[in-house]
Formats: sequence, structure tokens, C-alpha cells
Amino acid sequence: MEKRKKILYLGNQLSQHGKNETGVEFLGRKLKAWGYSVKQVSSYQNILIRFLHMLWSVLQVTSSNSVILIDTYSTRNFWYAYVSALLARLRGIPYICILRGGNLQSRLNENPKSSKTLFSKAEHLISLSDYLKEVFLQENYKTELIPNGFDITDYDFKERKQVAPKILWVRSFAEIYHPLLAIKVLEQLLKTYPKAELCMIGPQDAAAFNACKTYAEKHQLPVEFTGKLSKEEWRNRSKEFDIFLNTTNFDNTPMSLMEAAALGLPIVSTNVGGIPYLLKHNIHALLVEPNQVKFMLEAIKEAVENPTETYKRSLAARKLVENFDWKIIKEQWIRVLSS
Repeated sequence: MEKRKKILYLGNQLSQHGKNETGVEFLGRKLKAWGYSVKQVSSYQNILIRFLHMLWSVLQVTSSNSVILIDTYSTRNFWYAYVSALLARLRGIPYICILRGGNLQSRLNENPKSSKTLFSKAEHLISLSDYLKEVFLQENYKTELIPNGFDITDYDFKERKQVAPKILWVRSFAEIYHPLLAIKVLEQLLKTYPKAELCMIGPQDAAAFNACKTYAEKHQLPVEFTGKLSKEEWRNRSKEFDIFLNTTNFDNTPMSLMEAAALGLPIVSTNVGGIPYLLKHNIHALLVEPNQVKFMLEAIKEAVENPTETYKRSLAARKLVENFDWKIIKEQWIRVLSS
């Protein structure tokens, strides 16, 4: 039997500090369950200490049968990946970049030399979406697709034969996800549906949250802010709602959309990044241009007023995301880690 590689997994592991769970946490946990020896770094809240912990962990790798997984984003975390990979190369340790940043295309354009240094030397480039795979292939980077996975059996499909304007939003309160748009959509929706409501689930430690809360209070809008909930808690809350709203300006393959599809929630989303590569407009979801209250409002009204078509899309979306069950994704990761 082939000896499995030891894995150092670098990324932001900050759920214990009130942030949403990231790849280094949920994929790292799965890799351990599959029998791999995995060290996950880093959970320090301070940015500098977290970065230094990653570098120190690379220096501590001693086994010749080791590999480093690096969650690679498009914002400043790109430089975590860049420097960590540089140190790994100096020590002769192979590394794999997991492409998570929805705006990595901009990084390729803005920092071509640094991008080439990072990506051309990687053992593998793993894209979570066809979108980023296509972007990287166009830049002549050999890239493999392994989507985000989840345990589909944890998600009970709820039939919604009638659709009320009860909206659920699940994300971090960050500007790139444009949470305020959801509240402005509700404000207009109430003119047609006075009983419309919005529940927003996500960590409340960012300036964008304060802007949302202030706007909702100023305009006396029926918005519930729950704070961060566990996966099980938000799955249970989802039963109370009939539409899942995604307002992001940039994205790759958001896990929340896949989970919403698994739960049978009709989806209205912005048509950005990797989303149209995952969900097809009018087949799995209703997709609209970003930052447009009018178009998002029209899509919600369409979902409410045409429940039969809405239900068909929900069924199609559920069938689609069943392909992302961990039982399928597992074999793809084992193949990559065995090469």
C-alpha cells in the first residue's frame, strides 16, 4: 500500500474568532478523515503573527514525503501564498495552490511576474470552478478542476410549491459581497409585498455590517441579523425562508450557493465570476447583473409569482449539486495527492 503524503495546509483558520469556516478548515478536516496526516496553519487572529506562523511551519517540514497545500486568494492573502511558496521552493518541498480567489484574474493581470513565479512552479493548480480553470488555462497554466465538496446527506431538500418573499442571505459582511444591496432590495420589495422579510446570517465584525444595520434601522426595515451560525443552525433556519439571495460583486464558487441549492432554496444571484459556470440562468437560478436593485427586485418577483417554474429550477439545482458530494470529490483529491 502506498504511503500517504504528510500535508501542511496553509490558510486562514479563523472560525474560532467568529469568522466563517474556510477551506483550510473544512477540507483539512476531510483529509484527516481520509487518513492523511494534516497540519493546518494558521489560527492566529493577528495578520502578521498568522503570516509568520505559516512561514515557520514551512521551515518545520522535515519529511521527504510531504506536500504543502496553499489556499490562494486574490486580495492581500495572495502574498501569504507567494512568500510561503517561495520558501517551500528554497527547501525543495512541493506545493499545491488551491485557487479560491474570485478575482484572481485581476491578480494575474496586475502582478504577472509574481503570479508566474507562484503558479508555474506549483506541483498542481487546483481550481474550484470551471471559471478560474478557464482563466488560468488561457494564461497557459496547467490547471485541474476539483470543486468544493460537502456531505449532501446533511442537506434535506424542502419542497417549496409556493414561494413567499421571505429572503435568506448567508455570507460574511464584506464589501465585495455587497450585503447592503440585499437591504436596499428589501426596501423596494416591501412596496409590493408588505410582509416581505430578510434574514442575514454572517459574522458581524466588519464595517459593512455596521452600514447594513444603520441603514435598516434608519429606514425601519424588517431585517434580522443573526450573527454567525453553525452549518446545522443555518440549515435549520433555512426552512423558514423561500428565496436565497446572493449579492456579491466578485466570486468563485460560493459554498453558500451550493448549500442553498441542496436545501431546495430558490436562488437569485448576481451573475459574476464563477457563478454562471456553476448555475445556469433560468435553469438552476435567476442570475442578474451586479449592483442593480431593479434587476434583483424583478427576479425575486418572478420567483414569487411563478412558483411552478421556480420549483423546477430548485429541483434542477439540487440534482446539479449532488455531483459535489464528498464521496465523488474524495477520489479526485486522492488522485492528486498520490501523483
